[in-house]
Amino acid sequence: MQKSLLDPGDWDDFRSHVHDVLDKCVDRLMTARDHPWRPVPEASRREYHLDEDGEGMTYGALAEKLLAHVLPFATGNTHPRFFGWVHGTGLAVGLMAEMVAAAMNSNCGGRDHAATYIEREVMAWCRRVFDFPETASGLLVTGTSQATLVALAVARRHALGPAIRRDGLRNAPLLTAYAVEGVHNALIKAMELLGLGSSALRIVPRCAHGGMDTDRLAGCVDRDRAAGARPFCVIGTAGSVDLGEFDDLHALAAFSARHGLWFHVDGAFGAWARLARSPWRELADGIHKADSLAFDFHKWMSVNYDCGAVLIRDEALHRDTFAARPPYLAGQDFGLGGAEPWYCDYGTDLSRGFRALKVWSAIQVHGKSAFGAAITRNCELAALMGNLVDAAPDLMLCAPVMLNVCCFSAASPEMESEEKSALNRYIAQCLHVSGEVVFSTTTFGDCTVLRAAIVNHRTCDADVHASIQAVQRLRRKCMEESGTIRSAW
Repeated sequence: MQKSLLDPGDWDDFRSHVHDVLDKCVDRLMTARDHPWRPVPEASRREYHLDEDGEGMTYGALAEKLLAHVLPFATGNTHPRFFGWVHGTGLAVGLMAEMVAAAMNSNCGGRDHAATYIEREVMAWCRRVFDFPETASGLLVTGTSQATLVALAVARRHALGPAIRRDGLRNAPLLTAYAVEGVHNALIKAMELLGLGSSALRIVPRCAHGGMDTDRLAGCVDRDRAAGARPFCVIGTAGSVDLGEFDDLHALAAFSARHGLWFHVDGAFGAWARLARSPWRELADGIHKADSLAFDFHKWMSVNYDCGAVLIRDEALHRDTFAARPPYLAGQDFGLGGAEPWYCDYGTDLSRGFRALKVWSAIQVHGKSAFGAAITRNCELAALMGNLVDAAPDLMLCAPVMLNVCCFSAASPEMESEEKSALNRYIAQCLHVSGEVVFSTTTFGDCTVLRAAIVNHRTCDADVHASIQAVQRLRRKCMEESGTIRSAW
């Protein structure tokens, strides 16, 4: 038999190198605490260079390069003191699932094979968790950004009817959507990509409890209708990016129903509060009333990147928004072309990877209760961090800790706002480089502040204490040596 041009010439040699790489990957997960973020050295950057024709590298040489120059220089989010942005940690079971998925190399746009049935099971599980009807549809996507685009496309189709697919927006009225201030940038991008424009996303102020002010929302909708626009969507936030705040989802669902508007919920990470214990679970009450829900598995559920999802209450409308089956994609009564429905009919992608396997494997191994316990623990740790900051005379808590996000400042009250911002940015960056802890930053009022989003299942009390102590230590150093350090921050 003729040899394949692209298969290994010696499978036993290939197997030995794969085993070596796998062992090193398992070692790294076992010792995650020893691997904070590290900047990529110039020597490794040079190793990434690709010649025009490639180098014909052996599998052994590739394994060495992967282990020496790639594996050590990750984002660092597997480390238990990584609190930056909202980066999930990944799971050991994901390594196993991804290895099987890579070997299968399934195209999950449709057809009759294991991946199709596993994705259906994952989406059915999601429907049960969020109490959506059994008739609702769902789709695994890259993340909440893509899920949001899918959901708002369905909402646009709901508002303008089937002609939108043929005629576009050229004869359509101005469609307006409504979200609370601080809404995730994914919503803005989706409005832009759908041809609606970012200015058509009306930003509604918060009320005293932090959620969208429904009186202000009603005023916005009335003004837009009076001006000839067509309000089409209210966007509820389940866990705001900056502070982890929640809209009153019951109130927004009722408002949307009264006014004939689509109700979408951005639940990127906060939707999973539904698995937590009280009082955090109740923050997401009303999420089941959404017409569409976007959320991520790769954040608080720790599933390996990338994997987000969208649920749509009206399956027929969802399918009508995207389905397009030319002759070469015709279904079959039996054989590989069977197993309707096909997932390519519910989103933008025909070629889709086997994301469902790592989610399904995680649920099989850990179950809902273990994930709920981990999410609850993260909320407890964020509350602990908030208490430590509140008790520290040299730190200032910026807002009450509602969920798993803690924002605070290390600056003195008498500093000018620009100086406060510079100090907080300098502290965050120095701690990144030292490998002690990763905070991200955000804006609170007119100042840049430190932000911790705790989604790491490896984090413990000692990590929170050590992280706050690291901030205080660096703050003292900056204050004592401000004459020489201030220019740096």
